[in-house]
Amino acid sequence: MTEEAGKNVDTLIELAADVVSAYVSNNPIPVGDLPALIGQVHAALRATAGGVSAQEPVALTPAVPIRKSVTPDYIISLEDGKKFKSLKRHLSTHYGLTPDGYRAKWGLPADYPMVAPNYAAARSSLAKTMGLGRKPKAPEAPEPAPTKRTRKKVAA
Repeated sequence: MTEEAGKNVDTLIELAADVVSAYVSNNPIPVGDLPALIGQVHAALRATAGGVSAQEPVALTPAVPIRKSVTPDYIISLEDGKKFKSLKRHLSTHYGLTPDGYRAKWGLPADYPMVAPNYAAARSSLAKTMGLGRKPKAPEAPEPAPTKRTRKKVAA
């Protein structure tokens, strides 16, 4: 073993001892479990120092191709392949995702729709027929009351 590797091992042992002593000082632990705890902490530190991650990132594969996920009448969820008019509620209740989180997870552009195009158009036309989205009309000025006509005064 080289000197540098030996120093790394010594450093890891010291770090493990510090972490375990801090943990044991604040948490009750049976004496028989102490060696296992030291081993687990040392293994975790060694894995961290070696650059080995605990979980390898899993390549995501959508349930349907991204191009086919948006149709005029519905949007297909990339998570489970189900058809929806609006994805926002489904994503939040089943997967705990926001629309921005969903877009980031699947690498979608910021303008990727969360509502089917025909549904959005129908809702928009309904809102317009109800009068939403218009500026209120300026109130009409009331007609001034007609002034009382008086006779001209005759000079006396």
